[in-house]
Amino acid sequence: MKLKKVLAAALIGAMTLTTFGCGGGDADQGAADQAGDATAIKVGGTGPLTGGASIYGIAVQRGAEIAVEEVNALGGVQFELKMEDDAHDAEKAVNAYNALKDWGMQLSLNSVTTTPGIATSELNAADSIFGLTPSASGTGVTEGKTNVFQMCFADPNQGSASAKYISDQQLGTKIGVIYKNDDAYSSGIYETFKAEADALGLEIVSETTFTTDSQNDFSVQLQDAKNAGADLLFLPMYYDAASLILNQANAMDYAPKFFGVDGMDGILTLEGFDTTLAEGVMLLTPFSADAEDEMTKNFVAKYQEKYGEVPNQFAADAYDCIYALHQACTAAGATPDMSAEELNALMVEQFTTMSFDGLTGEGATWGENGQVSKDPKGMVIQNGAYVGM
Repeated sequence: MKLKKVLAAALIGAMTLTTFGCGGGDADQGAADQAGDATAIKVGGTGPLTGGASIYGIAVQRGAEIAVEEVNALGGVQFELKMEDDAHDAEKAVNAYNALKDWGMQLSLNSVTTTPGIATSELNAADSIFGLTPSASGTGVTEGKTNVFQMCFADPNQGSASAKYISDQQLGTKIGVIYKNDDAYSSGIYETFKAEADALGLEIVSETTFTTDSQNDFSVQLQDAKNAGADLLFLPMYYDAASLILNQANAMDYAPKFFGVDGMDGILTLEGFDTTLAEGVMLLTPFSADAEDEMTKNFVAKYQEKYGEVPNQFAADAYDCIYALHQACTAAGATPDMSAEELNALMVEQFTTMSFDGLTGEGATWGENGQVSKDPKGMVIQNGAYVGM
């Protein structure tokens, strides 16, 4: 049985010390953080634990927390986890990273979202601290760095895979695209989607954009797509903007098919959103919470019991990050007394040669560019839940 499956199936025994911090805390907690756990490798990450993108950051923290509890209960390599809030802001992410470095971070989960991830990956490279991001998918996160890797699909892969899926499944004949042109994540996916769509002969009849300052009113973009006869709208964006588009399309009686990307995951738990408007929305994702394999069922059951909700792909990617780091550390003979630089060299060697089986794909491998190779899954929202297509 493969290592990951053995680990995932193991029962949790006596718990060892694990720190789950969002930054701050009282003086006693601060002193404890500085002292740390001398028997564990310190793993730190930044993410939006507050603000509009907190659905992603909290999911990552929770998925990583569960995985750390499990691997620590097995004995062997131990981890101590600490997450710092970056509020989906690059400057705050840099400050959060530096706080983690002062804490003694030896391995990094980089950042949860792309723009902060690009900023902190520069520091990972400069400090020789190995980074494995669960969900910062922009190519700028790994580009030019030899020690920053992604568990999620890189944006180019999402764009081209989406175009191919739409073409193969014949989901639309006239395609409209709305993307955010001041966001590296959204524009990066759009560019590769368009290139692949052109190559496949998909007809894009409407291409419109928006920015952070204008993402409250999509009437112009939707009217353009409707006038052009778009029967499928491709939305490479996060769930907050997508929820407004679905609301406004419904208000103007425009009902094309909607196809999104991994940033759409989370729309079903958005406070105040009418989830019936997302009925039939399709997206590519590496994780399906309704999968029937034991690994997924155990994770979903544990997550629901602990947090009262179904985990999204961000939680699953973070869970896989911890297990992949554990597999690499175990294979390399890593120990807590090693410096971050020593661990960095070991992790780069392991991740460029190993294969990993996780919640988000079996047989995952990484290239020297840090990008992961694994198969996406087509999902559709039905009756308020994600269902495999």
